[in-house]
Amino acid sequence: MKPADNRILTINGGSSSIKFALFAADDSLRRILAGSIERIGSSEAVMQVKGQDPADNFSRSVPAPDHTAAVAILMDWIEEHLGQEALTAVGHRVVHGGPKYSEPQRITAEMVEELHRLSPFDPEHLPEEILLTEAFHRRFPDLPQVACFDTAFHHDLPRVARLLPIPRRYEAQGVRRYGFHGLSYAFLMGELARLAGTEAAQGRVILAHLGNGASLAAVRDGKSVDTSMGFTPTAGVPMSTRSGDLDPGLLWYLACTEGLDAKRFNEMVNHESGLLGVSETSSDLRDLLERETQDVRAAEAVALFCYQVKKWIGAYSAALGGVDTLVFAGGIGENASVVRARICEGLEFLGIELAEKRNAESAGVISAAASRVTVRVIHTDEELMIARSVWRLEKIALERKAPPRAGQALEGVII
Repeated sequence: MKPADNRILTINGGSSSIKFALFAADDSLRRILAGSIERIGSSEAVMQVKGQDPADNFSRSVPAPDHTAAVAILMDWIEEHLGQEALTAVGHRVVHGGPKYSEPQRITAEMVEELHRLSPFDPEHLPEEILLTEAFHRRFPDLPQVACFDTAFHHDLPRVARLLPIPRRYEAQGVRRYGFHGLSYAFLMGELARLAGTEAAQGRVILAHLGNGASLAAVRDGKSVDTSMGFTPTAGVPMSTRSGDLDPGLLWYLACTEGLDAKRFNEMVNHESGLLGVSETSSDLRDLLERETQDVRAAEAVALFCYQVKKWIGAYSAALGGVDTLVFAGGIGENASVVRARICEGLEFLGIELAEKRNAESAGVISAAASRVTVRVIHTDEELMIARSVWRLEKIALERKAPPRAGQALEGVII
């Protein structure tokens, strides 16, 4: 295998989308193209590709009534445009690794069986992610596939942070705080070390990944010590359509008053709540910011989001014994300057002060000169993090002149 022949495909499967990117791996990793299939399950499904050559770019409607049809379209496109032997390996973002998986690993039949067993841990993501790995194996049986777990960054949370206050017998079944957005957080910590130095990355850091899914993490000495999402990605701050934390007694109340069963409650808190539920109009924060002066529901949704994120920053400052660096990332965190300003307003007592002009420009550092806390905006890149993990694992395999053993972990890399 020549270095120039190395092509790594990354797959990030969601409940209604498949995002993918192709990287060339030689002396470094270069993103050749990126794309997605969006609105899977609707009649308006769209496939988009954007590459280095403008002639490769397109956006077109595709028949994707489910993930099986969507991944078949993707694999057909790969064979037609790249060739059947074009790929060196595929890396998958797997949202939930359960208590067992803490590092990127080659996907094996045993792992797939374990992921099927874990599906009740995250029924919103794992079934589709398993489907994607199995579909690629059927089409490309000799192609190495690697699972990169979104829970891995938080795998070694302090016991006090991961323990849930329910009967202890459930802990033996794997019920604990897991935390998510780990690929993003691992990338952000690497970028923080590159931009600000090792000392900053080893300090007291709060990471705020704010997008359609939103969470925060408290990091000290480069390790996660707490995070807002819990056993599932539904916990924590309000999100586009997820509720975030709720009084658990609400389930019983709605069961008694509306006959709501567990399945319907799960659908509500994952798909009908958060910004969408409060605003009753949109799950997109950009829409709500445009409407907030005319629609009190939109204004309240935005205010609730900013207030809850502010509270978590305060909580994590307490958990860390102070804060040295605050990082905003994700679609909202990177682009919505007004949201960042509202979140940070009133946090001067923690040493957080923004520079209005730099915040409006979404500069790399948006804190004021007098701010005791450095506030940064860092573009996150989960796909690059996946590609790095796959590339490192495949290089180890090539250096040993043998494929990794079944289930062999990626040594020396924490994701």
